[in-house]
Parts: sequence; structure tokens; C-alpha cells
Amino acid sequence: MVAIKLGVLALQGSFIEHARSIERCGARAVAVRKPEDLEGIEGLIIPGGESTTIGKLMTRYGLDQRIRELAAAGMPVYGTCAGLILLARRVLASSQPVLGMMDITVMRNAYGRQVDSFEADLRIPAIGDTPFRGVFIRAPRIEVTGPGVEVLAELDGKPVLARQGRFLVSSFHPELTGDARIHRYFLNMVSDMAS
Repeated sequence: MVAIKLGVLALQGSFIEHARSIERCGARAVAVRKPEDLEGIEGLIIPGGESTTIGKLMTRYGLDQRIRELAAAGMPVYGTCAGLILLARRVLASSQPVLGMMDITVMRNAYGRQVDSFEADLRIPAIGDTPFRGVFIRAPRIEVTGPGVEVLAELDGKPVLARQGRFLVSSFHPELTGDARIHRYFLNMVSDMAS
């Protein structure tokens, strides 16, 4: 069986940790820095980091347009933390560049600054009964979801993991845990879209 080939946007942020998580699941990780790196991948992860920086670099290198084209053609995309912000259609109190592909409104740094980082056990029925330990670092919060958005997990009544068709987002960093269930969930999304 040929391993699924997943791209990880490698402009800034926790892309190495995502690549390791993907490879632990038996898939192949490809670092994406230029539009040509996107060719042949079956899904894309946009990691946590600094969303304004990642957005500007995506625009500068022409990655934003190519990602939009591939997503429109059916490529699944998963955004964690900064990646969630970049996938959102609306970012409150910000004019930063975004891909705008998912019908959510988000607030940047909604849970506080770096010193306010925390972990929380999350109930995520889509990946099993055992709670998932979410790592929140300068995390964004999903304030509004559109009608096509499925909320997969909440914290204090607000969505922290959500899906809209081929798009998946999380406010937290699953790549910073030893738990690969969310990466497996995304790989299953990619596999389902390919079949």
C-alpha cells in the first residue's frame, strides 16, 4: 500500500512536529515552502505559529492562490492554531491575509498571551471515548460557525475543533502531544476524499 502524501506548510511554526506526527501514522510528510511543493500532495496541514507572518509569506511566495485552487479541486486542509486563523473567513479586529476557506469567525489570542498557555482534557467523540489532552498556546477562539460547520469539540462552550467538509481546524496543538488520533482523523478524511 502506498503511503498517503501530506504536505505541511513549512514557512514558520510547528511544522516539524506535525511532520513527525504524520509519519508516526504511516503517512509521508512533505515540507511545503513554494507552490511547486504542493504538487502531488493529497492533503495539507497549516501549523501553529504566527498567523500574520505565515499569511504574509504565503502571499509573497504565491502559495495562497495555489492552496485555494487545490482546495477548490477537493484537497483536504487542516489548520491548527495559526492555521485555524488562516482558514477562517473572518478574523475579528485584524486585517491580516487569510485563505478564507472555512465559514468561521475567529478571535486571535482569545485565551491570552504565551504566559497564559494551558492544557485541557477535551471530549472528542469522533476520535474515541478517551479524552484528548489539548495544548493551548496563544490560542484563537472560534466565535461563530456557519451552518455547514460541524463542531467536534468544545471548551467552555466554544468550539475548539471543527470540520466543514474537507476542512478541519483546531485551536490547540495536537502535534505537541504523543496522541496521534487527530492526525489519524485527518488522514482518514484525506483517504475518504481520495476514494
